[in-house]
Amino acid sequence: MLRSMTGFGTAQADIEGIEYAVEIRSVNNRYFKAVIRLPEIWSGAETEIEKLIRNSVSRGSVTAGVRMRVPDEKAAYRVNTVALESYINQLKVLKVNADHTLRIDLGTMLQLPGVCEPPPREEICKVTHDGLMDVIRKAMGELITMRLSEGEAIKDDLLVQCDAIDTNLASISQRSGDVVKDYHVRLETRVQELVDTARVNIDADTLAREVAIYADRCDIAEELSRLAGHLVQFRQTMDSDELVGRKLDFIAQEMLREANTIASKANDAKIGRAVVEIKTAVDRIKEQAANVE
Repeated sequence: MLRSMTGFGTAQADIEGIEYAVEIRSVNNRYFKAVIRLPEIWSGAETEIEKLIRNSVSRGSVTAGVRMRVPDEKAAYRVNTVALESYINQLKVLKVNADHTLRIDLGTMLQLPGVCEPPPREEICKVTHDGLMDVIRKAMGELITMRLSEGEAIKDDLLVQCDAIDTNLASISQRSGDVVKDYHVRLETRVQELVDTARVNIDADTLAREVAIYADRCDIAEELSRLAGHLVQFRQTMDSDELVGRKLDFIAQEMLREANTIASKANDAKIGRAVVEIKTAVDRIKEQAANVE
């Protein structure tokens, strides 16, 4: 089953009171490339997330973004009462010679180093780690579903192009038998003109030899057979359970090479027109194969 390299998937979840939203999108690329955007506290998980994505995607440029929203009660700084008490005890032993009504300002005390501590990030990551990985897997599942759906559309178009090549191959095969006959007739006519004009005699053996040489030079049976074989292989490859994007592109290159050889050897206008149609279909195949994982 073909898979496109274009896809999009999202997933959201509330994990231990923390809201997570994951968005993953992918586009064409000859190789695998991942761009992962994470909240700062999750920066250490980038390698793990990339590995998770790589397990599902082997080709394409993938951009994954994770957003998180921490509730106010979990985002609030915590007062280190032990540190605050230590500061107060140190102030008690000071001899204040000034006004006895002097009071300690709590706001100022809270700004002292170590009194207000940020929420423990490590604890948030530890508690929500498995849940976040599940959300990422869910988003990846949506991405793969879309890539499969796109792949089916690509396959339908590829099959149409293969049928077009088959039709033109049949036309070329039918015409190729007449090419030598037409050449023979044209050569006889030309020889007769030379004989009548210049009174030159050309024996039948010489004429037959020239026709035989031409027939050998413009014989395209082997190229037609190889191109037909490439079509069979192309269709079989599309039905494979493997990821076949690169293989399809290589087969398309081979089909184009055979088509060019047929055009150059046949030396026939009708065959040339059919080859143009084949090359047009192969170009379309190459464009679509470049979208396949």
